[in-house]
Amino acid sequence: MALTLRSSISFVNQKETKALKAFDDVSATVSFAKIKPSSRIQVKNSAREASHHQTHQRDEQREKVHAPSVAHHDNHNVSKRVPVYVMLPLDTVTMGGGLNKPRAMNASLMALKSAGVEGVMVDVWWGLAEKDGPLKYNWEAYAELVQMVQMHGLKLQVVMSFHQCGGNVGDTCSIPLPPWVLEEISKNPDLVYTDRSGRRNPEYISLGCDSTPVLKGRTPLQVYSDYMKSFHDRFRNYLGSVIVEIQVGMGPCGELRYPSYPESNGTWRFPGIGEFQCYDKYMKASLAAAAEAIGKKEWGTSGPHDSGKYNQFPEDTGFFKREGTWNSEYGQFFLEWYSSKLLDHGDKILASAKGIFQASGVKLSGKIAGIHWHYKARSHAAELTAGYYNTRFNDGYLPIARMLAKHEVIFNFTCMEMKDREQPGHANCSPEGLVHQVKMATKMARVELAGENALERYDADAYAQVLSTSRSDSGNGLTAFTYLRMNKKLFEGDNWRHMVDFVRSMSEGGRRQRLSDADSRGSDLYVGHIKGTQREKSQEAALV
Repeated sequence: MALTLRSSISFVNQKETKALKAFDDVSATVSFAKIKPSSRIQVKNSAREASHHQTHQRDEQREKVHAPSVAHHDNHNVSKRVPVYVMLPLDTVTMGGGLNKPRAMNASLMALKSAGVEGVMVDVWWGLAEKDGPLKYNWEAYAELVQMVQMHGLKLQVVMSFHQCGGNVGDTCSIPLPPWVLEEISKNPDLVYTDRSGRRNPEYISLGCDSTPVLKGRTPLQVYSDYMKSFHDRFRNYLGSVIVEIQVGMGPCGELRYPSYPESNGTWRFPGIGEFQCYDKYMKASLAAAAEAIGKKEWGTSGPHDSGKYNQFPEDTGFFKREGTWNSEYGQFFLEWYSSKLLDHGDKILASAKGIFQASGVKLSGKIAGIHWHYKARSHAAELTAGYYNTRFNDGYLPIARMLAKHEVIFNFTCMEMKDREQPGHANCSPEGLVHQVKMATKMARVELAGENALERYDADAYAQVLSTSRSDSGNGLTAFTYLRMNKKLFEGDNWRHMVDFVRSMSEGGRRQRLSDADSRGSDLYVGHIKGTQREKSQEAALV
């Protein structure tokens, strides 16, 4: 006997009678048949996250990983349910301001709901929503998506994406900053981050000019605040019910960091140390003022002269090597200034977001990058260039966690799926050590921790690692996990079964739960063909 779930759908043209394939042309019928496993879904891969490849073999001395020294405590909440969300494609809304492939989206959401997923995450791009001019907002495609998500009984995490899409790992489309912003940048190139050689990065407005009215009479902080206020006003009836989380973008890729490792044009390659981004005139003026304030004017003329190039290793540089100047009086001054500027930037944006959304019932979150390469080196060079003052002798994540806790903002962290043994030896990686440090820091700061996978993974080992890190037996457990990313591969045979298995396990508090053979076969996603008529008023999801 079939259980049929019916829902009236205004987004689908019921006059369409041709066969529709999921994600390119989607079907209206989703079946979970207890028969031989099938993987007939066809989904357009709109977000292919690039993986890193090793290019060199280096011998570097391994160092003991720094972590906060906190005693372990018994936690009686080990079995807490961890809701799973799925990131939608980066191009969910088109450059023309419309919802991309709404029929495909509808069927995909139906499938995710059937798998037990809590909801989805979408980027609300500044470059799309305020494209037509200052304070001229277009939210209509996002409104259509919100209604579709609501119809399927799912929840929505919304990212206030004040950065460009394009030029980083996994970016499969290009969405620049608003044209009127780019016009201001062309007139004043110092509005964007700049490296030592003068290379400008258009991904995100430099935090150095946060409080300067450089955007048509408004400061960047005012622009971000106005954008969030407009979103709040447009979607006030959905906040706290359908829209349950606002992730506030604070830098490139939406992360609170400097764009120290840009992949565009081959500038940076894994596992390079990256470069400091403090050479626009606003950052240089701030550095000079900080140096003069402590009577060291000579320290404020420039960033470190011996910090190397993007693709070098710590031991290739005078600043980052084992006994380098990173641990000198000058190095400590510079790193404290550089990291404190980033913290202050996050603090101001989140204070604004809290004032706007605090009475709406939504949670706020902020994303921190999982920079795990060269983590075993004393200097943690790649983290330092990104703005995280984390070294063998200094905890860089506790100050971030405390800043987020101050505003009751969830600490969202990546690389939850990675294992140390999977990483290339020459890169001195320790994603597991990094995740452990962050879990302990968030526990100390009493702030919630949520997670994401950094790279596209579908295998059982990656899911098992997330299950392990989700538990609260060592530091904070996860309050939610967001899977990267919905695409064709996710819905294919074994990949889909692993996903369903994973969601069920997370609902059991991170305990590994294998589906029974019958349930495993029943989780195969089949998107069938519709033989629509003009009288059809509903879509069906059948559990056979």
